[in-house]
Amino acid sequence: MIGITVAAGLSLIVSMLLMPPLIKLLYRFKFGQEVRDDGPEGHKTKQGTPTMGGIVIILGAVIGYFGSHLALWSTPTASGLLVMFLFVGMGCVGFLDDFIKIYKRRSLGLRSGAKMVGQAVVGVGFAYGVTQFPNGYGYTPAAPQLSFLRDFGPPLMIGAFVIWALFLIVGFSNAVNLTDGLDGLATGATILSLCAYVIIGNWQLRQSCVEALTSSCYTVRDPLDLAVVASAVLGACIGFLWFNAPPAKIFMGDTGSLALGGLIVGLAITTRTQLLLLLIGGLFVIITMSVMVQITSFRLTGKRVFRMAPLQHHFELKGWAETTIVIRFWIIQGLFMAIAIGLFYLEWMPR
Repeated sequence: MIGITVAAGLSLIVSMLLMPPLIKLLYRFKFGQEVRDDGPEGHKTKQGTPTMGGIVIILGAVIGYFGSHLALWSTPTASGLLVMFLFVGMGCVGFLDDFIKIYKRRSLGLRSGAKMVGQAVVGVGFAYGVTQFPNGYGYTPAAPQLSFLRDFGPPLMIGAFVIWALFLIVGFSNAVNLTDGLDGLATGATILSLCAYVIIGNWQLRQSCVEALTSSCYTVRDPLDLAVVASAVLGACIGFLWFNAPPAKIFMGDTGSLALGGLIVGLAITTRTQLLLLLIGGLFVIITMSVMVQITSFRLTGKRVFRMAPLQHHFELKGWAETTIVIRFWIIQGLFMAIAIGLFYLEWMPR
């Protein structure tokens, strides 16, 4: 628990301290957001707002994670390092996307093919890596299986598992990116998801098969360190939200959204809660589904289901205030997170 607290506190401090000078630096070099021409009219005022704030989220989280281990004189685990690799790697892909947008003064960055290649390289490296590095008990950071509250079903071939993991990584990183359309929306929703993984990691530690070999124990390799990773990013996101809350002084950009999406999937895979992620990140799933429904309906019928997709912009065009949408969507995400944690604890309820 001390490591979790130190990681969160340190990353929060770093994020809060680095954000103001980064905002000034981005303003100085005119590294501002390029707003879509077809977006809501109210977004025109956000043109030029500094972006790439995800840099500080990543720096804060990395310093918080490794600083926690240094403070406690402990060694980072294979699981923690692999999730951090996925987090930073996806952030690098997002940084290239943001930089191209700013440099070329357009709302589109990397070509879809190049972006997919970058995500694939990082995702495949992570997916293969989590099946390696067994500890003294033979537990690897993840098993090549599907999981809900724990692993289930027969093991997958390594190639099939890598494809499945890559599907989750690309899908969820883009889901967070789609959610990042209103001030503070994606950041607040991510914070709630990370709270869930701090709780899950802590509980899996207490019920680990390493501590007591029972029929209901968890074979998660490094549950405590995964909770430390989640808390480090959680602290950095809280520090970022201070400046990203409406009206935002800075946006996370693809640097932050791709990194955070990849991180959440990394935690889901290594804590063996892949399908539970549909609830832990319920808001991201709903917003992504709204885009899929909109595109499918328009292509098949020529009609739109929503006034605009993603879903948050539909409510903007209906006249809802931005802060109203953000807070109500946070409430929805909080309810999803509570349901997910309830299901996670369900098997431990007395019968």
